[in-house]
Amino acid sequence: VQLQASGGGLVQAGGSLRLSCAASGSIFRIGAMGWYRQTPGKQRELVATITSGGITNYADSVKGRFTISRDNAKNTVYLQMNSLKPEDTAVYYCNADQVYSARSGGYEYWGQGTQVTVSS
Repeated sequence: VQLQASGGGLVQAGGSLRLSCAASGSIFRIGAMGWYRQTPGKQRELVATITSGGITNYADSVKGRFTISRDNAKNTVYLQMNSLKPEDTAVYYCNADQVYSARSGGYEYWGQGTQVTVSS
């Protein structure tokens, strides 16, 4: 199972970006999917998660600005980021939990990370 993230980049404060993360590898089912972020010297922190049934959870710092969604048929999770702030600058990692595939069951996987930089 592999997770491939895309969509990061450089944007001015107040701008928008959309991240995508596609899971591949003969997958039968995925539980929760989500996005986390990390800056140098700090622990990775939760940004948003979404269950297979569409229940979402957001960090307080992004509520009202970010929207997580997923396409279960494509095993893909998205993160629409609006009204970006310089403090949103980080490497963003996608996550898939409780992944059942042809080779394994119930494991957690991480994507490679995509850089988001917000200039002031």
